[in-house]
Amino acid sequence: MSTSRVTVVEVGPRDGLQNEAAAVPTDVKVAFVDALSAAGLPVVEATAFVSPKAIPQLADGEEVFRRIVKRPGVRYPVLVPNERGLDRAEASGAREIAVFTAASETFNRKNINASIDESFARFEPVIRRARESGMRVRGYVSCGFGCPYEGAVRPASTARVARRLLDAGCDEVSVGDTIGIGVPTQVPDVVGRCVDAGMPLARLALHFHDTRGTALANVAEGLRQGVRIFDSSAGGLGGCPYAPGAAGNLATEDLLYLLHGMGYETGVDLSLVAAATRALAGAIARRPVSRVYQALESARGPRPV
Repeated sequence: MSTSRVTVVEVGPRDGLQNEAAAVPTDVKVAFVDALSAAGLPVVEATAFVSPKAIPQLADGEEVFRRIVKRPGVRYPVLVPNERGLDRAEASGAREIAVFTAASETFNRKNINASIDESFARFEPVIRRARESGMRVRGYVSCGFGCPYEGAVRPASTARVARRLLDAGCDEVSVGDTIGIGVPTQVPDVVGRCVDAGMPLARLALHFHDTRGTALANVAEGLRQGVRIFDSSAGGLGGCPYAPGAAGNLATEDLLYLLHGMGYETGVDLSLVAAATRALAGAIARRPVSRVYQALESARGPRPV
């Protein structure tokens, strides 16, 4: 079995919670981030500095970021859409930001009311300022495997946008299957096109959604292609509020079970991630969808009343 190291990027506190209907208290969010970083996750996307009108769930981004325990060696990126978001991130002490665009023109317009070119014009000054301040920058490409409005997305289009993010100054680019439509045979095409476009594998991440149950199969193929960075969300929380039909992200517990079973090292304690999900479960008023989490809960047996 391989003993390669895989980096798991936890996106639950941002990408997971932003699509939850029930309002989650700030104290719960802070405890959630702290529990996830204590579990050994090397990257925990803590929050976003976006318009409170657009995403009310994350309106407390400043307070959450200020209050979380910043563990040495753990990265805490925050999503920012524009320079105003960067101002808020800097004022809160963030040292890493994430920007986002899409491989689909239609999705980008419906998501952020901008073309792909316009989105780059909007966040290129953000990346430039962040780099001048010594901040790390992560870039997201939505709809890298398919679009809810346009259908199929050409791998060459995905690769072109990913490369533009790299050229704009991103340290790492995460290619997302936003609506969970991808299958394993697509993964070599998308990864291969990105590599051919000049994207180093060490700077490429994959972000799968499990809408149709193919996320883990796609991860396995991504591993075979040499990708060693994968995004996931504790408990399988979240999705994309702008993508009709998009269910949850790939669950961190399920991803860790697969990786550890295949002999990959992550440095993450699966049981502690499940405990973080368990502590959050009451606040989201629904059962986490992670299969591994549910299996662990069943093994614990009924709890005393």
